[in-house]
Amino acid sequence: MQATRQRILQTLLRRHQCTINELAEAVGISPISVRHHIGKLEAAGWVTSEDEHHGVGRPRRVYRLTEAGLEQFPSQYVRLTTQLLKQLKHFLPAPMVAKIFAEMAREMAQNFIDEAGERPMSTEERLQFMTSLLNREGFMVTWEEDDDHYVVHESVCPYYHIGQKHPEVCVLDKTVIATVLDLPPEKIQHQQCIFNGDKQCRFVIPKTVENQA
Repeated sequence: MQATRQRILQTLLRRHQCTINELAEAVGISPISVRHHIGKLEAAGWVTSEDEHHGVGRPRRVYRLTEAGLEQFPSQYVRLTTQLLKQLKHFLPAPMVAKIFAEMAREMAQNFIDEAGERPMSTEERLQFMTSLLNREGFMVTWEEDDDHYVVHESVCPYYHIGQKHPEVCVLDKTVIATVLDLPPEKIQHQQCIFNGDKQCRFVIPKTVENQA
């Protein structure tokens, strides 16, 4: 496959959906060239597109991978995980499945915390630590401080394709954030979610966490 089209596919895999201009910026070619390559990829059945409405004005055209497009990448782990989750949900009640996911997330977060050792951290240091950990796991996370809260933005989720059929995986990142910040998960507001069609996940954290001495 031509290298430019491979980069376009990789960008769509990582970002889930993009406009022509976003692809042009990511790949480093002109929008006209992107349109040419996208046309070839759509003809091959690897990319699809639809209009997305975003406030006032004309809708924008966004592009994403089809199932055939996803199969251009090593995806055995996705199929295996999807099948395992399907069987898990078939044999266990929903509350038990949710508990299993929550325990997995807490264990993951605790392993991260153990890496940091016993050094006390302020809230901001914990946020930075949490960000670096999630980014290492394949997320794309940033955070910012507002007047009375912190906001965590997650623009890429490595579980996106699994989460299309099993949104229960969404508890993983929220639980990691809560555990690293030493907060109950219910204190964190999950205001936007990629699985619901939003462009990013958005977590709002109240400034009730005391800085660690």
